[in-house]
Amino acid sequence: MRFTLVDLVTELEPGARITTVKNVTLAEEYLDDHFPRFPVLPGVLMLEAMTQACAWLVRVTDDFAHSIVTLKEARNIKYARFVRPGETLTIKAEMKKRHAHDTTFEVQGFVSGEVAVGGKITIEYYNLADHRPTMVQTDEELKAKLRRQLAVRWPGGVETATS
Repeated sequence: MRFTLVDLVTELEPGARITTVKNVTLAEEYLDDHFPRFPVLPGVLMLEAMTQACAWLVRVTDDFAHSIVTLKEARNIKYARFVRPGETLTIKAEMKKRHAHDTTFEVQGFVSGEVAVGGKITIEYYNLADHRPTMVQTDEELKAKLRRQLAVRWPGGVETATS
């Protein structure tokens, strides 16, 4: 199962910062088990929400040059409060160090203005064809799919975010 943990992009400044929203609802099946009678967004999914926010910023900053954008490292992740159904986790991420194949971010998640989670994460990016030249078409299909996904999450659209 793949979790989509960015419902909406509310602010996006290519090369600098992004703000995203994750609405936690009782409809999310993992809440049945985490925890019975006290459902909360698992910490690993809070980290994944931060990772996904950073990945969208990398994609827009680089004009979707990479088909694969993934977590490389998470450091000093601190969890400060639970995120319960009915609450909104707002992720704010800022680019700090940028290299050819990875970028480090300072990122925090807030609920009602209170810090729920924060830390530093490094995102790495590449194309499948970098290692297997026959994968060029797959890279292009993935990039097109990601552009369509962002168009749903970012009301200003991909063109607005990349211009």
